[in-house]
Amino acid sequence: MAYDVVVLGSGTGGYVAAIRAAQLGLKVAIVEKESLGGVCLNWGCIPTKALLKSAQVYQDILHSKDFGINASGTPDFPAVIKRSRGVSDKMSRGVQFLMKKNKIDVVMGVGKLKAKGQLEVTTTDGKTQIVEGKHIIVATGARSRELPSLKQDGKKVIGYREAMTLPEQPKSIIVVGSGAIGVEFAYFYYSLGTKVTVVEFLPRIVPVEDEEISKELEKIYKKYGIEVLTSSEVTGVDTSGNGVKAKVKTPNGEVTLEADIVLSAVGIAANIENIGLETLGVKTDKGKISVDKFYQTNVQGIYAIGDCVPGQALAHVSSKEGIICVENIAYNEKKYAHQPEALDYNNVPGCTYCTPEIASVGLTEKQARDAGYEIKVGKFPLSASGKATGAGHNEGFVKVVFDAKYGEWLGTHMIGYNVTETLMETVLGRKLETTYHEVLNSIHPHPTISESIKDAIEVAYGEAIHL
Repeated sequence: MAYDVVVLGSGTGGYVAAIRAAQLGLKVAIVEKESLGGVCLNWGCIPTKALLKSAQVYQDILHSKDFGINASGTPDFPAVIKRSRGVSDKMSRGVQFLMKKNKIDVVMGVGKLKAKGQLEVTTTDGKTQIVEGKHIIVATGARSRELPSLKQDGKKVIGYREAMTLPEQPKSIIVVGSGAIGVEFAYFYYSLGTKVTVVEFLPRIVPVEDEEISKELEKIYKKYGIEVLTSSEVTGVDTSGNGVKAKVKTPNGEVTLEADIVLSAVGIAANIENIGLETLGVKTDKGKISVDKFYQTNVQGIYAIGDCVPGQALAHVSSKEGIICVENIAYNEKKYAHQPEALDYNNVPGCTYCTPEIASVGLTEKQARDAGYEIKVGKFPLSASGKATGAGHNEGFVKVVFDAKYGEWLGTHMIGYNVTETLMETVLGRKLETTYHEVLNSIHPHPTISESIKDAIEVAYGEAIHL
């Protein structure tokens, strides 16, 4: 079994790389140990959005009188989980279809680099086979990271996979970590009636976001009744009783929190063990595979993309890395007309799908000041947005950061209703080196959330109409 390209792992990096390689006329195989689509389609992005939608529907029912409608209902937790798994299964079947459509061979089993140009694949029945590839792309993704003080047992101390398939709804849960995974699950469980406590080691929740975004989400979560402990650390857990007792070191001393379950959402660890990297001498650094701008490792013919390489661990990043990687391979094989453009990691959009949503790209206000920019900052509250007010979700704001000297769009940071759908204007604008002038001279549709970006820019330049 010899191929031009063999991809190890079928997540959003792997299957996209395989399809693009096939489109470019390369003979392709993909090796997958579990389910096509990887974590994103089966255990991450997609099924969590289905869970969050169910939670939002229930919240709409609880507040239906605010919209002039009398409605009632109770959550059926197993049915919510079942719907999420159904959505995930449908998307995974979609990837199966795409493999057939693009004539990509799928080899199910655990793959391991055996020698240059060779993968050894062990199937579920213990049989092994060698898959040969002139170019091998490692796209093995990542898993939930474990802390020494917070070992996961899959029952009382769980990771994200167990969090979306619990057999019954917990009455209380402690979420350790407040990145995207943590705050999304915190919102999901709170929305269905679970008592939620969020514990964050750093001084603020969603710590990669602009500081004002963090403050706003913490304020809203506390309003919901979610307990938020920042600058706090779980030092140990006791699972011997019916539930879990977690010792937490806080700025005010140590406390013991009790809950049915603890969800560890403290980040991810790349899956680079036991895949043969050492056999071939592939270099790694700080738990990631070292690559160049076209994702070539130090070993000719071996590449790596996605969560197992440095860069933002996001589905859309891994997909673009996969496309760049195979386009460069095809270029070198004289099957593609030009060398691809390297990915700009400074213009990667980030989205968090709690309620309210968070969306951001580019420099935060602090990052811009620390970089030495003289800046103009504009902030527009969604309480002044007709679309947000009509939708009954007018909390949050849009914040823009511009370079005062040249008008360069440095960043946008949003928290509020549907803001993840409005972020692309900034990403594209920054890619095209747009200034504030072009944005203000482009008509924005009314009423929309997207026009709040224009409103924020007007605030930055002293031209506010709606404030």
